[in-house]
Amino acid sequence: MTRLLQPVTAGVVTGIVGFASSFTVVLAGLRAVGADERQAASGLLALCLANGVVAIWLGLRRRMPITIAWSTPGAALLAATGAVQGGFPAAVGAFAVCGLLVVAAGLFPVLGRWIAAIPAPIAGAMLAGVLLGLCVAPVRALAEIPAMAVPVVLTWALLSRFARMWAVPGALLVAVAAIALTGPGLGAVDVRPVVVPTVPSFGVQAMVSIALPLFLVTMASQNVPGMAVLAGYGYRPRLGGILVGTGLATVAGAPLGGHAVNLAAITAALAAGPDADPDPGRRWIASVTAGGSMIVLGLGSGLATALVLLSPPVLIEAVAGLALLGALASAVTAAVADPERREAAVATFVVTASGFTLFGVGAAFWGLVAGGAMTLLHGRRKGRAESGESTGDTGDSGDSEESAEGAGGAGEGSGAGEPGAHGSAGDPGESGLPGKKAGASRGETRLAQR
Repeated sequence: MTRLLQPVTAGVVTGIVGFASSFTVVLAGLRAVGADERQAASGLLALCLANGVVAIWLGLRRRMPITIAWSTPGAALLAATGAVQGGFPAAVGAFAVCGLLVVAAGLFPVLGRWIAAIPAPIAGAMLAGVLLGLCVAPVRALAEIPAMAVPVVLTWALLSRFARMWAVPGALLVAVAAIALTGPGLGAVDVRPVVVPTVPSFGVQAMVSIALPLFLVTMASQNVPGMAVLAGYGYRPRLGGILVGTGLATVAGAPLGGHAVNLAAITAALAAGPDADPDPGRRWIASVTAGGSMIVLGLGSGLATALVLLSPPVLIEAVAGLALLGALASAVTAAVADPERREAAVATFVVTASGFTLFGVGAAFWGLVAGGAMTLLHGRRKGRAESGESTGDTGDSGDSEESAEGAGGAGEGSGAGEPGAHGSAGDPGESGLPGKKAGASRGETRLAQR
């Protein structure tokens, strides 16, 4: 029994941190695309149940710590996109289509290679543009409701220095206390979990504004880093089966309001690392426990939604923004890492962050279009310049060296170059966490190979 205590405790912590650090983002996203309070609570419950069932199934079947989460960047995308033609039923239809696309990516590896082919600066810039609106909410809250926002932000800042894992949950607890002290109380609010089915509808605008960007964000910002985390700790499950499982769970949860289920990226390290259990062969117990914890926490979705409804909207957005600051920092870093694609990344970021809508299609899609167009334009211009230099240069050896360097750069940028440079597959402890180059590179390489 004592041997179970450590992985079970780690699993409970994983579930609590995963839920408390981002459920406000989920509720904000669902409300933005047209869900009422009961539909939003139902969506949160559906996501918790789907996460728990898939995590338990994968952990028991594969004996690996495969942690499942909802798509937090996807929820931020919903908050940035807003209502679409057809209202929440159209958004639900887009959620289901996103799930089908994830299933297709699991069944047909070529789709995964297409996602991996999106330049990292463009994907990072799109995600940064999506996150920016929520990440400035803490500043707005400090200006609009300083008495409630200052304690929340200070708590987050102090805990991020001394107990980083608990920074957002701690800020959330302070926000709950502020709501309890200043709000009308929960006496008249029904806090029981609710299930509200929504009949989906399917429209072109919702498909382009929600389904496609949600699929891209979920794959690039959740599933790829999630595989990198697992690879960093020596676990290499087959991605195809995970995508099929999470995609089917997304399709099943969509009619109840859930937007997307995927591999965990941040909280995955809590269950896959040595703190979960010194024995790597027993860490799956932590991910299974995390799945069970998410199911239990889902039963409190009605209470969580009630707290959000009783608070000033900007306060909940501020907590969500604090939860996303780390993701914004990573996205900005990825966006500007490659000098040759920096202008294209900035164009993607500006268009996405603008909230620009054309033909009813949201800014995330047009940000990708702008970034892709700039990439093609600058790539063609660079190609012509190199061609001119090659024509005027009579030295063949210099051209050959330049071509070799260009090929090497392209390989590194795609994540597929130098496959043996980061150690062998038998060195799980050498890679580290996904923020380190080795783990991320190997994860992206395997996705591209599939």
